[in-house]
Amino acid sequence: MNPAGPLARVVLAGVGRRRAQASVVALTTLLAVTASVLALGLIAGSRAPFDRAFAAQHGAHLTVQFDATKVTAARLAATGSAAPVAQAAGPFPVAELRPRIVGGPPGLPVGLGLPSLTVVGRNQPDSGPDSIDQVAVIEGRWATNRGEIVLDPDSLPPSLLGARLQLPDLPGAPVLTVVGLAHSAGGSARAWVAPDALAAFVSRDVPAGLQMLYRLTAAGTENAIDSGRAAISAGMPAGAVTGTRSYLDVRAGALVRTAVFTPFVAAFGVLGLAMSVLIVGTVVAGGVGATIWRTGVLRSLGLTPAQAAGAHVAQVLVPATGGVGLGILCGNLLAMVVFDGSAAAYGAVAPSVPLWVDAAVGAGALALVAVAALLPALHAGRRSPVDAMRLGRVPRPGRGRWAGRLAARLPLPRPLSLGLAHPFARPARSGVLAVAVGFGALGVSFAVGLASTLDSIAADNSRDEAGEVVVSTHVRVAHGPKSGAAAPGPAQAPVAAGEVADAGDAADVAKVIAAQPGTARFFTSAHAEVYALGIVGPVTVTAHTSDSSWGARPMISGDWFRGPGEAVADTRFLDETGAGIGDTVTVTDHGVSVALRIVGEVFDLDDDTVDLATDETSLRGLDLGLAVDSFSIDLRPGTDLVRYVDTLQDALASHPAVVRANLEEGSEVIAVMDALIASLTLLLVVVAGLGVLNTVVLDTRERVHDLGVVKAVGMTPRQVLAMVLTSAGGIGVCAAAMGVPAGVALHHRVVPLMGTAARTGMPRAYIDVYGPVAAALLVLGGLLIAVLGALVPAGWAAGTRATTALRAE
Repeated sequence: MNPAGPLARVVLAGVGRRRAQASVVALTTLLAVTASVLALGLIAGSRAPFDRAFAAQHGAHLTVQFDATKVTAARLAATGSAAPVAQAAGPFPVAELRPRIVGGPPGLPVGLGLPSLTVVGRNQPDSGPDSIDQVAVIEGRWATNRGEIVLDPDSLPPSLLGARLQLPDLPGAPVLTVVGLAHSAGGSARAWVAPDALAAFVSRDVPAGLQMLYRLTAAGTENAIDSGRAAISAGMPAGAVTGTRSYLDVRAGALVRTAVFTPFVAAFGVLGLAMSVLIVGTVVAGGVGATIWRTGVLRSLGLTPAQAAGAHVAQVLVPATGGVGLGILCGNLLAMVVFDGSAAAYGAVAPSVPLWVDAAVGAGALALVAVAALLPALHAGRRSPVDAMRLGRVPRPGRGRWAGRLAARLPLPRPLSLGLAHPFARPARSGVLAVAVGFGALGVSFAVGLASTLDSIAADNSRDEAGEVVVSTHVRVAHGPKSGAAAPGPAQAPVAAGEVADAGDAADVAKVIAAQPGTARFFTSAHAEVYALGIVGPVTVTAHTSDSSWGARPMISGDWFRGPGEAVADTRFLDETGAGIGDTVTVTDHGVSVALRIVGEVFDLDDDTVDLATDETSLRGLDLGLAVDSFSIDLRPGTDLVRYVDTLQDALASHPAVVRANLEEGSEVIAVMDALIASLTLLLVVVAGLGVLNTVVLDTRERVHDLGVVKAVGMTPRQVLAMVLTSAGGIGVCAAAMGVPAGVALHHRVVPLMGTAARTGMPRAYIDVYGPVAAALLVLGGLLIAVLGALVPAGWAAGTRATTALRAE
């Protein structure tokens, strides 16, 4: 006889007969594979475009900027022979310049000031194997003449090709034409000109700099980069190194949108895999116990022990394969949502989940399912046919009678006391039910904490400015009119952003706001760019007047500044400068510097800038031309917001100012994260509930004789229902009491990791989101999972007639 055909029929019949168990296996693997594909896909898929572009351009592992007044070009060229350096390029002249659009093709925002750009004087890099940072020209051509410039279009207005840019920081305010758009994968610069052009433009009023590019022999970790940086800087004069940038920092910035998803998705993936192993093992063990008599019959008909064990494993692999396929599909679809809109961050094609991730996760999940099913399946296959048929028909002796006697003494109705005692009669199966509920409670408490954290972040950071009302000022140019020209009148149209403020306008606006009924308090903000030792590129500094502490952003540590000379900084500033709370940092502009003492670390999700905030008087030593660009206003209680805005706008009609209600704006990233958390949590709860369902189904089928007896002695269907639900509910409460603290601990571990991925610390208020009431409700949630999972088999047990149960026995 050929057993292959009958064996296949046995497998398919087993799958069809145990649909509940098959559903549990399918959904468990679906959850595990979905979360695993998403987590691993985010890591591998998001890095691939950057890594491909970096490798194609032979990017620099380390970009170092030097003070040209303290070190010679010959000495810098010699650093290419340092031990950790594999290749070096440079030195190239470099300067930080603030261009302004003054002309070009129609549609350009003429008059708009661009952010400060790191401009490097460099001939077009060749594509040879020894060329470092082979900047890719996206559109147009390379700059070859003094009047030409090439821009990296990232974070700049679109369609700048052909624009004419004025450089007001330089003598004579030269004008350059944008002849090309290019991208450096290593972030070495934001603009390029011909080397002799920059040398001719830069004067003693603009700090001169030299840039070196290095590829290191080992550059895979921060420690390796630090070792290379230390070797290059060794022996240099004090202050010669003015800034460094690692390609790892550039990559982290490009990956930040997807990296922030990875910690919590990975946590769900680990939970899903753990539930897969435990629940699949339980399903097979329960299936072996429930079909032990049938297995004995099949063994007596000729099935070998290996074939019997293989049949049990195959009955699990069939639904698991379906769950793996759907999980791969769902994981890829969710990854597309997360990756959406990320192409610009890489300077390459949009990332996607690599095929090897799908294959590896799918094969790994099936392997785990097979291993989890193998042990109980081998146990079933090794049992002799006679023992299997005998044990399959004989009721097992009861256990846990001591628990029944103790429960009988409780002041509870007898069905409830029987339900509380029953888990001790089958401790192994009760333990499985407890694990399922415990994982469900862990996942729910973890998800609730994540949602609370994200809601707090959204509420605290959904506004660009503080206050209920914001007045934005578009101010006139500070210098007077040309000789013979009439002075501009009060009705003159606002000038373009980026020009210098007329202090008189800001003072007049402040008087109108102070006189407005309903104004409780307000402060002003002005923005500028400065430079700090150790940071390549500008630092955005916000200068406030008056008491701005009531509008402070969330603090990670320390306090908001209280007076001149004090400042708060974001995490990126502290990391790149190596400063901490209480340290003094020096910021410079055009060769002039001031010292600021860091008194607090502020929470900031804007990864595009490095930020400082301080009092306006702290920066008076710098010639920044600070112009008040916004007023943050807090209203008195009971003030009508709409009427206040309308009235204030009328009062400022003769001033170049716009009044708006400072309404919250939703975050697309947080919305996607909320939806993803809700989806994964729902799937986890369903799997936990089906795990309970499967366990209670097996249990009630094995207790059919006991159910017939209790019904024969007078227990009503309602009492049977209450007994089964009490049994599951008692386990659920105990399991949730352990699962909820585990979920809280997981949340406290994952949230800081999400902050690290977003390149910021996390305020303690975003971590401590659980209160006693919330914890109690989460424990009740575990009870609810257990009760709902047990409801269907409990109803079946309640509806079974006593004669049917006893006859079946």
